Amino acid sequence: MAAHSGAVVVAAQTDEPSGISLFLPAGYDLFWSSVVIVIIAVVFYKMVLPRMNAVLDERASLIEGGIAKAEAAQQQADEALAKQQELLAQARSEAAQVREEARAEGTAIIKDLKAKASEEAERITETARRQIEADRQAASVSLRTEVGALATDLASKIVGESLEDSARQSRVVDRFLDELEASQALASNKEA
Repeated sequence: MAAHSGAVVVAAQTDEPSGISLFLPAGYDLFWSSVVIVIIAVVFYKMVLPRMNAVLDERASLIEGGIAKAEAAQQQADEALAKQQELLAQARSEAAQVREEARAEGTAIIKDLKAKASEEAERITETARRQIEADRQAASVSLRTEVGALATDLASKIVGESLEDSARQSRVVDRFLDELEASQALASNKEA
């Protein structure tokens, strides 16, 4: 057995690679490794790669769909913004028109109120003027009566006879007042 074991040791020593062959695998390892790689490549190419491509295509279509939806949403938002700005411009225009109409109506109302106030003031002034004229005439009649009574009493005392007769009393009073008015007219003409 010793001879047999020595041969194995010599065979082992002669089979051991040395140098660069140390890094190179044996031929049968290369063959079977190539067969396994080919089988894995075929399985990968036939089964895994189509599924991965399908998943990637699905994700790409989802992304493209999302982008398309986002672009559509952006376009709708832009249209809505443009429409809102147009409506806002219309509202501002209408508000300006309403303000202008309100100013015009306010001016018309103020003019109308001023005209009514002026008419009311003229009516009040005319009423006051009439009242003053009526009061003046009443005062004039009252004054004539009192002046007439005083003039009659004075004339009775001067003349020495009674002027109780109303017709005579009236003539004396009228003559006295006419003379008084004539003297006032002369005095105002001299001043002018």
